[in-house]
Amino acid sequence: MTAYSCMTRDQQETEYNRILRQYRAFEDQKMNLNIARGKPSREQLDLISDFFDLLHSDSDFSCDGVDCRNYGDLSGLPSAKRLWADILGCKPEETFIGGASSLTLMYDVISKAYTHGLLRSPRPWSKEEKIRFLCPSPGYDRHFRITESFGAELITIPMTESGPDMDLVEAYVQDPAVKGIWCVPKFSNPDGIVYSAQTVERFAHLNPAAPDFVIMWDNAYCVHEFTGEFLPFPDILSACREAGRPDMVFEFASTSKITFPGSGISVFACSEENLKYMTKLMSVQMISYNKVNQYAHVLFLKDREHTLEIMKRHATVMAPKFRVVEEALSSEIAPLGFARWNKPTGGYFVSLFTMPGTAKRALELCSQVGLTMTSAGASYPYGIDPDDSNIRIAPSYPPVEELQQAMNVFCTCLKLAALEKLLGK
Repeated sequence: MTAYSCMTRDQQETEYNRILRQYRAFEDQKMNLNIARGKPSREQLDLISDFFDLLHSDSDFSCDGVDCRNYGDLSGLPSAKRLWADILGCKPEETFIGGASSLTLMYDVISKAYTHGLLRSPRPWSKEEKIRFLCPSPGYDRHFRITESFGAELITIPMTESGPDMDLVEAYVQDPAVKGIWCVPKFSNPDGIVYSAQTVERFAHLNPAAPDFVIMWDNAYCVHEFTGEFLPFPDILSACREAGRPDMVFEFASTSKITFPGSGISVFACSEENLKYMTKLMSVQMISYNKVNQYAHVLFLKDREHTLEIMKRHATVMAPKFRVVEEALSSEIAPLGFARWNKPTGGYFVSLFTMPGTAKRALELCSQVGLTMTSAGASYPYGIDPDDSNIRIAPSYPPVEELQQAMNVFCTCLKLAALEKLLGK
């Protein structure tokens, strides 16, 4: 293959007509394919269906001397707190166990910052003249929407191979209106980047002008390798504590892609002082989360080592799907020279950068033949990618055969959009 930029115009026209014929053949197939969201597949859910054998009628539902069926224990069962502390590398006293969604806990933290202020806030954020929030991008659209929904000004921070551009982060936090930053530190959504140890240290040693600056550390993929062995990761709580800023971070995780999305448990971890403050605020809105489900997850996951064994089961399903994506892009797109992508070893996404000015058009072409993908720009604040080039691929949900078909369509649409751009069509 010849790179599109090296072709003569006549060659580009010939290639355009060839790809257009392929595309029109898809139009007749009335496909219904979806690689838009990072959902576990049915095969993954079937792998852990023995979860439901844990609770039975002769159980007394007692854990740590607590009847899990009753009210109380707002911050979670001690065993669930120990489990998450083991997985994350923090202390049980620093954990709060929530319901199925860590996103709900993230929303709670930001909401309470606006209504009451955080532990170190001089006043509620709603009383501030302006709130600004740092958004490493490409990033997770639902993070950005939380702070956007409260009226914060979102600031794009470019991602590097070792995490967010820390020079920019360190410069921006000198503005007292900058109140926080979103982070996915391991297998970032969507790039699959793992923050370097140096990046983690620089986060812990930030010296922000705002006394209540908060690092929203969403460690969603903390045990989600699909190739290779488990990659240990620095504990951000310990790093911040050692740097003299123990209250600067909230870490989040959940079992959504370990057991069952929508039916699992979640956690936030923070300093003990933060935990006391947040528990007091949250005690007004609830008495306790679902402790029966916490108990079931303690029985099923047991500890970090056993959880990693479960994740190896998931990897047997996930790894072949990521190979499908990599093989399609390497054979069909790489020789043409107009796109690049990351090659993650864990997480749930592949982040592709196509020819600037063509991402929206490529996804429009996909949609017209029945392939649904995450909207172009979704990985940036306000849904606006300034280069119109980033596309998030989520391979996890469809069966391998459907994913192969989806990647065939996707590569064709990428080519067609690039040729349209080059030819001015």
